[in-house]
Amino acid sequence: MPRGRPREFDTEQALDRALDVFWRKGYEGASLPELTKAMGINRPSLYAAFGNKESLFRKALERYIEGPASYVEHALQQPTARAVVESLFFGEIALLCDKKNPRGCLAVQSALACGDAAAAVREELASRRKSLELRVRKRFQRARTEGDLPKKTDPAALASYTCALVHGMAVQAAGGATRKDLKRVAEVALLNWPR
Repeated sequence: MPRGRPREFDTEQALDRALDVFWRKGYEGASLPELTKAMGINRPSLYAAFGNKESLFRKALERYIEGPASYVEHALQQPTARAVVESLFFGEIALLCDKKNPRGCLAVQSALACGDAAAAVREELASRRKSLELRVRKRFQRARTEGDLPKKTDPAALASYTCALVHGMAVQAAGGATRKDLKRVAEVALLNWPR
């Protein structure tokens, strides 16, 4: 069976470049001409290697989760609930304030500016945020069972609060908040930690 022409570009590098465009512009803000130019490929090559724009975005989102946002996995493994939250807050701040990254969070930015045509992407991002909140809630439930959190603690409410702060910091960073500003938010939130 004939194999067609071999690819003349590095798909991993092209995906990194697409991630950068989506991160800077959001899903709808990233046009196909911008994507193909950044990736150094033409439209037929994009479609052949990655599928359509939505499929490319999903691949870029996975790359983001496994790469720049991988601090989340590390945070959820921390030995105490407070350490989980500190790691989430300060991991997010490190990601948001790293000068080599675009400002803000890919998952939050892309969801904020999605019209009806991108409903599937908006729903995917909402589902991923909800999944994170569920994982944090389960970790807090475990902490309460182990006596690491007071019995009166509501793990669902605490997880919702934690994730709202993490996502809120992303919005603040996209609007120009500094590392110092975001650290202050995290420190004030930790003052309210259940005792």
